[in-house]
Amino acid sequence: MKLPDIRSIYALPGGRRLISRGIGFVAPYSGSIGARVVALADGQARLRMPDKRSNRNHLNSIHACALSTLAETTAGLSVLYSLPADMRGIAVHLGVNYHAKARGAIMASARWSVPASGEQVERDIEVLMHDGDDVLVASAIVRYRLGPRG
Repeated sequence: MKLPDIRSIYALPGGRRLISRGIGFVAPYSGSIGARVVALADGQARLRMPDKRSNRNHLNSIHACALSTLAETTAGLSVLYSLPADMRGIAVHLGVNYHAKARGAIMASARWSVPASGEQVERDIEVLMHDGDDVLVASAIVRYRLGPRG
């Protein structure tokens, strides 16, 4: 059984909620942080991660690994949404910088340039993560290897 593509799901009423729940089904570890889709567009994604006990560390702030998982999930959804059906991508590098203690809900935003269909490239996707006061708490570069299926 072939599942509908992410664009078709996103276009449905409640599509953002379906995709948000699907993250945990398809990738249980990524789903553990409880991130929710805010917006998806070509070369862009915005996800919101809640402030919950399981995302915290011993300093009562958001754990570094929860932030890195948020970055990788945000970049990954933007790739899934943006790539033409004849292409695929895989993350090959993740680098995260932590700028401030992260507390409260965190909004992650990714923006990147989508390659032409069939092009074999690597793309660095920058993900910026801000708290509720719009303070940059972390930034990441997720490098994806993109190319034709097959």
